[in-house]
Amino acid sequence: MSVSTAAGMDQGAGIGDQKSTQAARIISEALAGASAPCITSSFQAECMVLTHLLLEAMPGIPVLFLDTFHHFAQTYAYRDEMAAAWKMNLVNLKAAEPKPGLWQESTEKCCALHKVGPLFSALEQYDVWFTALRRDQSASRANLQEVEPFRLPSGTIIQRVAPLASWTAKDVWSYAKAHGIPLLSLYDLGYTSIGCEPCTALPDDPNNPRSGRWKGQKLECGIHIQAK
Repeated sequence: MSVSTAAGMDQGAGIGDQKSTQAARIISEALAGASAPCITSSFQAECMVLTHLLLEAMPGIPVLFLDTFHHFAQTYAYRDEMAAAWKMNLVNLKAAEPKPGLWQESTEKCCALHKVGPLFSALEQYDVWFTALRRDQSASRANLQEVEPFRLPSGTIIQRVAPLASWTAKDVWSYAKAHGIPLLSLYDLGYTSIGCEPCTALPDDPNNPRSGRWKGQKLECGIHIQAK
């Protein structure tokens, strides 16, 4: 999709509906107590909505993107276009020693190397982590809280903030439409949850947007599972 509408993002746009107002309040309160906040983004619809909200409050917030070397070409192009259009402080995270194709041996090993490791290492320098997780995305996220402590493998505890936790997919798309946010073109092809190309397919279950991920073998890649 064209990013022409994004180039002139309305920084002063009012946030009218109840959920948007609540999300903006959560963001404001979290930022007030943060010394080093960041947001992770896969550049899916909910990530773009949250980034839009956050950039209105803190234009220079670091936007962390996990470059797994396995993303769709469309994802990389969209990332670059939107990062430029919105003047994002984009931070691309990569494994120190990437192994393209590792997913063929084990998706667990691939996610651990290319996603979990780089992210948890990077999060050591931040104290507040904004994420676009929502409760309705999967059963594993049903008890998600808007604000909760998150323990990293080192033992460091940061605050994970999910301002869109109570939102539905309809809420996300309605916000994007209302604010003229162009979305990743892969949605037009029928994808509903978009990750790395080898492990993303069209959804098997129309009632489960994430049913096209990892061929149904797992629900999470691991970045939202905290150390015990």
